[in-house]
Amino acid sequence: MRAGEHRRGQRGFTLLAVLAALTLLALASERVMQFAGQQAQREREAQLLRTGSAYALAIAAYHAATPGHARQWPPTLDALTEDRRFVHTRRHLRERYADPVTRSPDWGVLRAPDGGIVGVYSRSEQPPLRSSAIAQHGIARAAAARSAGWKFVAPAAAPGEDTR
Repeated sequence: MRAGEHRRGQRGFTLLAVLAALTLLALASERVMQFAGQQAQREREAQLLRTGSAYALAIAAYHAATPGHARQWPPTLDALTEDRRFVHTRRHLRERYADPVTRSPDWGVLRAPDGGIVGVYSRSEQPPLRSSAIAQHGIARAAAARSAGWKFVAPAAAPGEDTR
């Protein structure tokens, strides 16, 4: 038997083995990327809950710090970083945080009847991975079908504030 005849019978076998290995590698890579994408979304949702809660607490602090008897809600989100109602500027937030889900500085705002801001929400229409109710910082949030469904509203009265 000649060497050439032996190889002729195995032609294409190596190519098929390489194609099968590449297919398995592609499927495994797809699973890893899918997992990594879900993990990144989970982290963005957790950051959204932390950032939204920080905004709600800052709005409540602005409202509670109003001089005089008539409480005011902040007119803009920028007022939370530079409250100029006092001799010295107060900061209820260090900076304006971007929405972690949309990665945009534009938040949806919830307005009071007087036009002030009482809360914020993400503008994302993406469904969250979390499908159950969430409790964070003593505030319960109902389950939402989309990220915009989570509303971060300042408590109506800060602790120790007169509610009359």
